[in-house]
This record gives sequence, structure tokens and C-alpha cells, in this order.
Amino acid sequence: MPMKTMRRVFFLLFLLTWLSILALANASAPGANITRLGAARGHGEGETVSKTRRKRYISQNDMIAILDYHNKVRGRVFPPASNMEYMVWDETLAKTAEDWAHACLWEHGPPHLLRFLGQNLSVRTGRYRSILQLVKPWYDEVKDYSFPYPRDCNPRCPLRCYGPMCTHYTQMVWATSNKIGCAVHTCHNMNVWGAVWKRATYLVCNYSPKGNWIGEAPYKVGVPCSACPPSYGGSCSNNMCFPGIKTNYLHWFK
Repeated sequence: MPMKTMRRVFFLLFLLTWLSILALANASAPGANITRLGAARGHGEGETVSKTRRKRYISQNDMIAILDYHNKVRGRVFPPASNMEYMVWDETLAKTAEDWAHACLWEHGPPHLLRFLGQNLSVRTGRYRSILQLVKPWYDEVKDYSFPYPRDCNPRCPLRCYGPMCTHYTQMVWATSNKIGCAVHTCHNMNVWGAVWKRATYLVCNYSPKGNWIGEAPYKVGVPCSACPPSYGGSCSNNMCFPGIKTNYLHWFK
């Protein structure tokens, strides 16, 4: 082989070896592509979590329906209330309601939260056309209620119920219970009063501060808004002490 040709071969071999070393060095170094890949995956996961959270707890329409219905009932109590507070939606309460709804247990709970929160439960088989089909039975208990104290209330419900109840209604209209958060969940093979419901729509609503204190009336009787807490600054709307906010839906669905 001529000397000139051999030099060319050695040069090509040297060049290939150098390029291989450079490629390996770049591959083993923490390059920008790896960082972007990690960031993209994290961003994607964040978007997934965000979309999941928007679907949790309860739909926006159901939330609005429940909240508006509660405030409608609270503003129309008879005898009229002097200290009825306007109710707003609370995301933390909704999350605790979701956790309990997913347990699919037809009983109040969890016990450690019930020390501080009020709770109403409702269940029906199959689907529903309006969430208020699960809420209105609570209000219907008003026919069995005589202000200021319950006439017939059975605290053992919902495990065993005998005769009229009114504690769901009184929790709805408890003046100081100004926050609510609910969740609805479809439970399969749920045990309800000893019977197994193959498909049950389960609604859990949590209230804060807690109502239904034994021996206390749900509200004070008098001219609407005449006994509102000072924090409301004298603001009144639809016979209720009204907070200084423009929306009662907070910013949960934005």
C-alpha cells in the first residue's frame, strides 16, 4: 500500500475514533434534552391532576343547585331568623365529603371529623335527573319540625329510622353553619339498611361550623338580619347576613 494511501486510512480511523469518543461524552453528560423530557413529563402530569381535580367532588351545576337551594331555604325560614348567615361553598368540606362518599358506607363519618362538622347524607338507586332529588327530602322534614326544638328526631338514623325526622332540615337552616361542601358518587353493591343496592347514587354534604347542638334552636327569631355578627358589617341579602364577596362559588372552577 502506498505511503500516501496509508496516511489517509490512518487519518480516517483517527477521525472516526475521535467522533465516537465525543458522542459518548455528550450522551453521558446531563444534557438539556433530558431536563426538558423530565419537565415535559411533570407538566403533563400536572395537567392531568388539574383536570382530574376539576371533575372531583361534584359537578359545577350540581354544586350551584345545592348551594342556591340551601340559601333559598335559609332565607325563607318561619318564624323568620334574625341571625341567618348566607351559606358559601367550601372546597375543603367538599374534599372531606368526597373521601367519605367514596367509602360507600351508609352511615355518618368519619368520626374524628364529625366532632367539628355537620353532615347530611342521601342515597337513591340508579341515576337522577336533578341533584335536588337527593336534597329536597332533607327540607321536607320541615313538616315534622316545631320551632325552636325538634318535635320528633331520631339521631340513630340513617342506620335505623323509625318515625319522622328533622335533623337534616335543622342542619340546613342552622344559622351559623355558613359553609357547605358536597360530593356525589356512584356506589356499586352498597349496603343500605340491610339491602344491597347494585347501583346507588350517594350524596354527602358537610357543614361548618357544625349545627344540631342538643338543646339549642337552629337560629334566633326576629327581624331578618337584626342580629348578624359584626363581621358582616350590616350587609343583608334575602333575609340573610351577607358576606362582602361578589360570588358564592369562590374560584374553584376557574
